[in-house]
Amino acid sequence: MELRQLQYFVAVAEEGGFGRAAERLTIVQSAVSQQVRRLERELGVVLLDRSTRGTRLSAAGERLLPQARAALAAAEQVRRTAAGIRAGADGVLRLGAVQTPGTRLDDALARLADRAPGLRVRLRQGPPAERLEALRTGGLDAALFCAVTAHPDLDLVPVWRDPLHVALPADHPLAAEDELRLDRLAHLPLRLAARDRNPAFHALVTDACRGAGIDPPPGEPFTTLRETLAEIGSATTPSWTVFYEVNGLPDLPRVAVRRLAGPTVTTSLARPAGPPTPALRHLLHALGAPRAAHAPHP
Repeated sequence: MELRQLQYFVAVAEEGGFGRAAERLTIVQSAVSQQVRRLERELGVVLLDRSTRGTRLSAAGERLLPQARAALAAAEQVRRTAAGIRAGADGVLRLGAVQTPGTRLDDALARLADRAPGLRVRLRQGPPAERLEALRTGGLDAALFCAVTAHPDLDLVPVWRDPLHVALPADHPLAAEDELRLDRLAHLPLRLAARDRNPAFHALVTDACRGAGIDPPPGEPFTTLRETLAEIGSATTPSWTVFYEVNGLPDLPRVAVRRLAGPTVTTSLARPAGPPTPALRHLLHALGAPRAAHAPHP
């Protein structure tokens, strides 16, 4: 069964004859008659009663006409949806997410919904290595990363930049300063997560320390932010850690949080190399990177 056979059958039923149906379809009458007869043979029923007085629906034709119309409407919906997907206004966008300060990501997704109401975003969270692997294997269309600014197999577009913050004992002399420079922290042990837990952020911090001409002694490993800050506030040996804001700045007893002067952390949207798809162009606009959204096609 072909869609055009259903289309011809519906046209004959609605126009009341093969001649008028052929005119509506702008084809010859014999083609309409041939295709309708072929449809009847495939279905094993007579759809139209033909006589010298005209053409009218049979009982089987009356029963099947609404279903034929529904099939044609469904096919048209498939075409419209496909056109929307090609334009980036419909479909599913699989996005690897990160935690961001305040409602930044929610606001961006709201703007995306305004631009492309039919586009559904499926968020997926996980460690950076997991998101990178999902991008490589096609499990994600794009992903947000903190501190990752380059990758050989991906295009990365910076979308947000945020300050870094230092946490240190509240009774340490440096806590009296509103903003801290890295060189002021040179002699305090640094609590930093192992490189394999978050290679990009580890590299960001260690490169910033080298750029400031310091090599702070290693402190106890960073675990979670809350656990690490609690240990900083209660330990007898002063130490410090560095982090970026996610859900507001933490407020713990005996811990001071100060802005770090100089280095910042960049959040970038990573996607497979090449021109962005229409859906990704909408996402880049929503994230505030319209120039990248209009990257020229090769």
